[in-house]
Amino acid sequence: MDDQFVKENLEQTKQLVARAVMRAEEHNKEVTLIAVSKTKPSDLILEAYQYGQRDFGENRVQELLKKQQELPKDIRWHLIGHLQTNKVRQVIGKTTLIHSVDSLRLIEALQAESERCGIVTDILLEVNAAREASKFGFFPEELSDIVQLLSKTRNLRVCGLMTVAPFTENSEDNRKYFRQIRQIAVDISAKNIDNISMDTLSMGMTGDFEVAIEEGATMVRVGTGIFGERDYRLEQ
Repeated sequence: MDDQFVKENLEQTKQLVARAVMRAEEHNKEVTLIAVSKTKPSDLILEAYQYGQRDFGENRVQELLKKQQELPKDIRWHLIGHLQTNKVRQVIGKTTLIHSVDSLRLIEALQAESERCGIVTDILLEVNAAREASKFGFFPEELSDIVQLLSKTRNLRVCGLMTVAPFTENSEDNRKYFRQIRQIAVDISAKNIDNISMDTLSMGMTGDFEVAIEEGATMVRVGTGIFGERDYRLEQ
């Protein structure tokens, strides 16, 4: 791989993010670029780190913990994949943000473990806006009850919403889902519920992050666009 591969991809992605922000309704907002490093070796992540990248996203707890040991301590690690309740104890206190909180059972496990450790864990609620059977997440109509429940938890802090839009050749196809997530966040914010913030919208990946930013994303998760194609054999 060319030594400049990651650097050039990272610079190009940052430029595309900046242009999308300018096209967005709130063109003065900040958008956090999360480099999705799942299945990528630590030396490639270190390369992105050396070019200024600090936010990295991992899907699997074990991989996140291993890389956390190997890489600089000021990296901000985001857990973006489905979190099994039996892995909660291992990951609590190790992340900047858990994006993929997708069930009541997981909420209960996160609250219990955060309380046991005496910490507050920042989370996003994952929304299955497209209602895909293959995806995790709450359906939009379930969120009202969930945020009311979370308003009473002392050790979880809801920072916003996350969604994984359908894979599509045309990013415009996903605009409606991103717009829906933004509207849900606006509606929840208007209720001024204790312990519930909707400041963070994690939506948009390599194929559609520009559209997501135009529709209100404050975090985008880009893997292939920075590191190249994943080695799916490593995900078995």
